[in-house]
Amino acid sequence: MNRRLLISAIAAVSIAAIGLPALAALKVGTKVADFTLPSFKAGEPMTYSLAEARKKGPVVVYFFPAAFTGGCDLEAHLFAEAADDYAAAGASIIGVTAGSIERLKEFSADNERCSGKFPVAADKDARIAKAWDSKLPVGISSRTSYVIAPDGKVLYVHSDMNPRQHVELTLEAVRKWKAQH
Repeated sequence: MNRRLLISAIAAVSIAAIGLPALAALKVGTKVADFTLPSFKAGEPMTYSLAEARKKGPVVVYFFPAAFTGGCDLEAHLFAEAADDYAAAGASIIGVTAGSIERLKEFSADNERCSGKFPVAADKDARIAKAWDSKLPVGISSRTSYVIAPDGKVLYVHSDMNPRQHVELTLEAVRKWKAQH
């Protein structure tokens, strides 16, 4: 690989890593496809059902590229720190990745990441990410967060590879929904 091509490739990866928006996402008002996925919460295996979770209130479904990577670790940590705020607003959280289910056991319990506050699910072959327009061309989940109403419709969507505003913006959307209901 010549030097100019290598520098261009490094620049492209660096630009993507600092937060260019993802390519697509479902629109507000869209009825989502429910899913049931193998997952972990606090290191314990479970089966997560979006349909069951929606019966209790809004659900924040956040897609992330891969466990144990810089942006995904930060995003999980931020969601864990705000988990009590989501619960106070009547909402729950689920993280979904096309990454390996084996890695999620440790990720879900790690105090620097999920801290056992919410489940993380494995989306084998990124099937759910694709159905939700949250899949990158390289076959992994984009960083896209949805707030899903109890009726299964998208209330809010934020799609940005920079993890910093996902919690703030989805929590604001949940609180707005709660104030109206």
